[in-house]
Amino acid sequence: MSITILPDYEITQDTTAIFSATHTDYYSIVWERDRIYYIQKTPMQLIKAGCLEGGADFNGRKASVIHKTGIQSKIPIPINPNEHIYAFPTHSPTLHECSWIFYHHIKSIKRNPKSHSQSIILFHHHKQLELDISYHSLEKQLQRTSYCIVRFSHYKIRSSHFE
Repeated sequence: MSITILPDYEITQDTTAIFSATHTDYYSIVWERDRIYYIQKTPMQLIKAGCLEGGADFNGRKASVIHKTGIQSKIPIPINPNEHIYAFPTHSPTLHECSWIFYHHIKSIKRNPKSHSQSIILFHHHKQLELDISYHSLEKQLQRTSYCIVRFSHYKIRSSHFE
């Protein structure tokens, strides 16, 4: 199977998740509803560019979230609040294993029955993702992100993410 490697990628409402990749030709894997892209930029470069496209730089968005919510770690980012694009990191963004998950694509989360240190995200487009993050941590990230959405927009959030 051949893959297409792109030099850049613009975050849109279709962006579902961004993963860090350890490869010589690309540094990110981007999931959309029905496509997968391999990108020659890091996840953080894509997140920062998305914030700029959304009207502010990453550090400004981060500082604003801290100010409005009091959240201090694994801070969710309103990449483009006008387009209802919000993402949260699975780990500290400084770590290579950090993935960015886009909130509005999540249908539900559940514990991985095979491992207490892993969770499973079910997306609206029927993909599922196993993450090396506990259910409790993932649930907390969803709660932080929903609070961020409430503080940054008047958009009605979905509240049925928890089983």
